[in-house]
Amino acid sequence: MTNKKWAVKRITVNLAAQEAERLELYCQQTGRPATDVIRELIRGLPINEEATNNVSANR
Repeated sequence: MTNKKWAVKRITVNLAAQEAERLELYCQQTGRPATDVIRELIRGLPINEEATNNVSANR
């Protein structure tokens, strides 16, 4: 993925205390911001191409 300007969609995620602590600890250990960690995890999600095409067609 290139580092071009991109449209931003802001979301709010509700985490349990243990989940938030785990994310914070990981970020401290790696020196990475939570936004980057979460974005990377989202990019790694498996996607069913057929379902993606159906969603795009309905927009």
